[in-house]
Amino acid sequence: MKNLASYIDHTLLAQNATVKMIEKLCDEAKEYSFCSVCVNSSYVKDASGFLKGSDVKICSVVGFPLGAMSTKAKAYEAKVAVEDGADEIDMVINVGWLKSKQFDRVKEDIALLNSTCKDVVFKVILETALLDEEEIRVVCKMSKEIGVDFVKTSTGFSIRGASIEDIEIMKDVVGKSIEIKASGGIRDYEKAMSMVEAGATRLGVSAGIAIVSGAKNKGEGY
Repeated sequence: MKNLASYIDHTLLAQNATVKMIEKLCDEAKEYSFCSVCVNSSYVKDASGFLKGSDVKICSVVGFPLGAMSTKAKAYEAKVAVEDGADEIDMVINVGWLKSKQFDRVKEDIALLNSTCKDVVFKVILETALLDEEEIRVVCKMSKEIGVDFVKTSTGFSIRGASIEDIEIMKDVVGKSIEIKASGGIRDYEKAMSMVEAGATRLGVSAGIAIVSGAKNKGEGY
């Protein structure tokens, strides 16, 4: 059984997450040697304290989960998160602009955030559940041209999470030039491995412990 710990962003993005829960998340990430913890930006400073001295990275979501904030607001949130200790930023695109075919605005949104996050890993969240194949291809092409680090399937807060088909479409566009993060609905080892085999190099999950231990998750969480 392949050890997937290094693929996992151990995630807690619930509205009712407490500081104590963030501390537990960080302790688990250290114990299981996960790649990172993924938290809302208000908890980056807390996570930085809890993870001090460890190799676990801190990932912060920005413009989450709707992506409909102004570009300047997203950029400022990202800037503060990095100042607070974030090593990686996952930003949600403006799906409404994409659906309106305002591609220049979508590209400018991604480009400014990529520039703001030039010293950290930057991931672009597509929310593939709301997009058709052509829209997925458009955003992946933009992201490739801009030179982001990752394209990511989902927030985990929409009508569904990642699918194999999503990953295959994204991989077809970006090839080896950009990495792919799969997130949302990945709750056991088999589903996680299927995403990796399809081309994902990072997994955003709340069921990381169940995945690395081969246990069956109850189907709850991110």
